Amino acid sequence: MITVTEAAAKKAQLLMQDGMGEESVDVDAEHGLRMQVVGGGCSGFQYNLGFDEKRSGDKVFEQHGLKVFIDSRSTLYLAGSTLDYKDGLMESGFKITNPNARSECGCGESFSV
Repeated sequence: MITVTEAAAKKAQLLMQDGMGEESVDVDAEHGLRMQVVGGGCSGFQYNLGFDEKRSGDKVFEQHGLKVFIDSRSTLYLAGSTLDYKDGLMESGFKITNPNARSECGCGESFSV
């Protein structure tokens, strides 16, 4: 299981409602935030965040009113992680703190386990 901060949930819900400039997503339907770990980046793995529907085999949970979908493979890499959102002068965006990551690349876009 992962932890989603209230700030991250609110920002994700706002982006979902706005449709990020695309066709708006019906927040009341079976849509939510998909968190996924995929191969790539200079350290081996990287995170993907996006809006999606529940798929077969997904782990589903809800925090602060936000549905989160994680595929079974990504669950292994994300266990114990925290998704936060920062909105500041020096840093703005979603941040995943992952206790399973042994190292991150210099740019912070990928990690190794």
